[in-house]
Amino acid sequence: MNKKITELTDLPSPAGADILAIVDDVAGTATTKKVTATNLMSLAPVQSVAGQTGTVTVSAGDLTDGNFDGTSISGFDATINDQTGTAYTLLASDNGKVVVLDNGSAVTVTVPSGLGVGFNCSFVQKGAGQVTFSASSTTINNRQSHTKINAQYGVASIVAYAADTFVLAGDTAS
Repeated sequence: MNKKITELTDLPSPAGADILAIVDDVAGTATTKKVTATNLMSLAPVQSVAGQTGTVTVSAGDLTDGNFDGTSISGFDATINDQTGTAYTLLASDNGKVVVLDNGSAVTVTVPSGLGVGFNCSFVQKGAGQVTFSASSTTINNRQSHTKINAQYGVASIVAYAADTFVLAGDTAS
């Protein structure tokens, strides 16, 4: 008896030896053939992740080397680095972080050399004290020659686009 595929009984957990019908269309000549579930799955691009098979959930702790070969990862929050003093020197470990500066007096952020090309960090001026960026054996560029965050609750970022050469962008002021 012939049946439409939609009329067939559902098989929620196929075995590897189960056979599926497949249409092979090489050079425009469609031919119906068979393939086992095992053979079909052997061609799938991902069989397992970190030794896990089936539905796999990856958490931040599973991402060990931090190298994603240019592929972005969504759903991860930046780490916050709260600072309450009037001076802060960036560290390599601030790469990718948000530095929140909270002081009623002026705050100076020193950008040292050696942070590496691609280093990027965002800053929030939470306090009333205006934040000024200071270059230490580095160059900080801004299209308007600004070196400060504009005012309380302003946000700015720096990005190293070359060795020891940064651009300051965002809600900036002179």
